[in-house]
Amino acid sequence: MTDSSLHHQRAIFLAAVCSQTYAQFNNPDAAVIVPAPYRICHVIKARSLTHHKEPFGFILEAPEELIIAFRGTSSTTNWIADMLASQTRFKYVQSDCRTHRGFTSIYASARKALLSAVAKLPANKPLFITGHSLGAALATLCALDLAANTAFKSPYLYTFGSPRVGDPAFAKTFSRYVPNSWRFANLYDVVTMAPPPVYKLPKQEKKYYYSHVRTHSPLTFVNGAFGPNHVIGSYYGELSKLDSEFARRLNDSCPGFCPAPL
Repeated sequence: MTDSSLHHQRAIFLAAVCSQTYAQFNNPDAAVIVPAPYRICHVIKARSLTHHKEPFGFILEAPEELIIAFRGTSSTTNWIADMLASQTRFKYVQSDCRTHRGFTSIYASARKALLSAVAKLPANKPLFITGHSLGAALATLCALDLAANTAFKSPYLYTFGSPRVGDPAFAKTFSRYVPNSWRFANLYDVVTMAPPPVYKLPKQEKKYYYSHVRTHSPLTFVNGAFGPNHVIGSYYGELSKLDSEFARRLNDSCPGFCPAPL
């Protein structure tokens, strides 16, 4: 099997994992569906703009690897946090770089418990970090943080439908710490175009500069309005075309794990 085939299968699998972060949030009383031999070893909880924490994903452990998965926007407060596009210094690295204030606030609220859980995991296992939409932004922040501050120095990052996360200095620092990164983006997904490269708050003169992190992996699908061009089911459906036989086997082996493509 070629490296390209393995990469496509990994992207398909992680898109399915991302879909389960939404299932976790929408039905917290139901068990998250993950294929054997994976098991959930930590539930990520974070604060959006409310005072209480809510599920934002999980850590999966298997004998051969680890996965950290973050969910995207599932509530009104998440959307409001998405819009806090002023910037703050990303204080978890020494480089002078700045990140989206809303995304960073959510990540910071989960960080202490997340790092404590990660510290208990075997650092000799490959670590994959993934997320969709807002979850992709959180995954990006997490990948840099863990690479800089934990024993997991070489995480693999796969994101889907990610917005821009930080300024050009952040993107440069990220590339230095996390060279193994793939950002799957539908060319018709407006979330991947936000915030704009130059962002200015209404009635203020200060400007904020944003850059995407590497490596761009473009997809092209048109499913109508904003939502269908962005949801994880659409990303999964498009990626499944890259290896339809693998996607079929994955779906058959673990019913309910894979999202239904739109």
